Amino acid sequence: MPSLILLHIIGAVCLLLFGLRLVRNGVTRAFGVELRKFISFSTKNRVFGFLSGIGVTTFLQSSTATTMIVTSFASQGLITTVAGLAVVLGADVGTTIVAQILAFDLSWLSPILIVIGYFSYTIKDQSSSLRQTGRILLGLGLMLLALSLIKQSAVPLKQSELLPMILAPLNNDPIFAVFIGALLTWLFHSSLAIVLLLMSMESAELISVHLGLMMVLGANLGNVIAPLLSSLRDPPEATRIPLGNLLMRTVGVAVFLIFIHDVESVLNEIFSDKARALVMFHMFFNVSVALAFLPFLDVVHRVSCWIIPSRDEKTDISKPQYLDDRVLDTPTVALTNAARESLRMADFLDQMFQDAWNAMRQSSTQLVTRAENTDIVIDKLYKSIKAYLVRLGSETLNTAEAKRHFQILTFATNIEHVGDIIDKNLIPLAEKKIREGKEFSPAGEKELDELFNLVLDSVRLAQTVFISGDERLARQLVEDKAVIKKAEVQASINHMARLQAGVKETQDTSDLHMDVVRDLRRINSLMASIAYPILEEAGALRPSLLREQKTQAE
Repeated sequence: MPSLILLHIIGAVCLLLFGLRLVRNGVTRAFGVELRKFISFSTKNRVFGFLSGIGVTTFLQSSTATTMIVTSFASQGLITTVAGLAVVLGADVGTTIVAQILAFDLSWLSPILIVIGYFSYTIKDQSSSLRQTGRILLGLGLMLLALSLIKQSAVPLKQSELLPMILAPLNNDPIFAVFIGALLTWLFHSSLAIVLLLMSMESAELISVHLGLMMVLGANLGNVIAPLLSSLRDPPEATRIPLGNLLMRTVGVAVFLIFIHDVESVLNEIFSDKARALVMFHMFFNVSVALAFLPFLDVVHRVSCWIIPSRDEKTDISKPQYLDDRVLDTPTVALTNAARESLRMADFLDQMFQDAWNAMRQSSTQLVTRAENTDIVIDKLYKSIKAYLVRLGSETLNTAEAKRHFQILTFATNIEHVGDIIDKNLIPLAEKKIREGKEFSPAGEKELDELFNLVLDSVRLAQTVFISGDERLARQLVEDKAVIKKAEVQASINHMARLQAGVKETQDTSDLHMDVVRDLRRINSLMASIAYPILEEAGALRPSLLREQKTQAE
């Protein structure tokens, strides 16, 4: 039945995509950080950028993935648009090299790769490079198996009477054929998969070389759609890279369509294997586009700037600066981004904390308003960080990454809690003091100011401990907590002494004074908690009092 045959082909295509994803994930997990560094260091000139794009994509087996890495660099101002365009041109050539390798009949290698890959991938050590190598081998084996299944499943379709009727309009309409090729590539997010599918279909004599060539052109257009759509929310510098690539490829497709019959004749004369001819055409097209436009990338850049001009708009400080969804498949990089955004969130907390206390001391309603607005920024950033970490997940992380994932989430949560303490407690206390026109006694204000500065220093030290994981600094953070506790007790004793002495300011602000001390203690406890997991892992924490009592009872 034709419907059953088509179902088998669709299933084989899905297996091909799954294998491709396994390979890409394995490479990014094992070598993602190194590949990103290689790209960033290889963009000093367009030739090096072009060559790095070829090399990286040959490993990743996805020009889309390479393009997304480049656009993320551009959005952060790490590379220029011209350098990014050079890398993307190389990436498009790199994916054709992978297609050339997979075009050989390597079906005999499939079971060997699957067996070795499976046993390597199922080892218990999640962080082992052997596990990621197994993922890569397993993916390659499944891709080769999928190609073999497509060829076998497609053979009976040669006898179909319906298929020629469906394909006839495509043979006679180049624009429509290119559109279908682009649409399929966008849906599958892989020009490599579509080119290999077309190769298998031509090998089974389901499509003509002419139709295959036009759909290959469409695949080279559709390959740019996904990176372009994903970059629309990025700064213009990032969006211009996939846009420039689309412009170059559109020109290339238009030129090749004009001479498609001549190209087909040349390929028919050179290659007896028509399936191989499609793969060679795929490479020839990309190399031609690269050679034609590499010297004129400045022109492409200017056209892209004309289409997408720079935006002169006020920056929304509550918008995350480092949370890039395109690196979620590289957990080490994604976790670093989340940590950087958490530190940015901590900087806003530092500002809010100082504004709230200065509003208390100076009776400033302006500082109260600024502190309240900063809390809104902190809340928005916390939601973004939490959502980012949820998308990253924890089931695919190794032990060290899962631990860091938890530390970042805990740190961001504690910052948000401290912001709530300031917003719901310290700021209302400042407003009450301003509203009632009360003032602390000189001695009381000095003590509170000293206690505030101790807690502020602790908040800043907690940030350093979070980013460094240093055991010595973590120990200092816990020791400072004891110092602050001692200062808090002494301030309370002094406060009670002033009450007994009948100091009027102390009597008027006694409730405010004690509430401020309480809130400062809570803030310090939350920020100091970042040190405990580090000290626990180092074996530097004493057993709890409850544990000691239980041991004695035994």
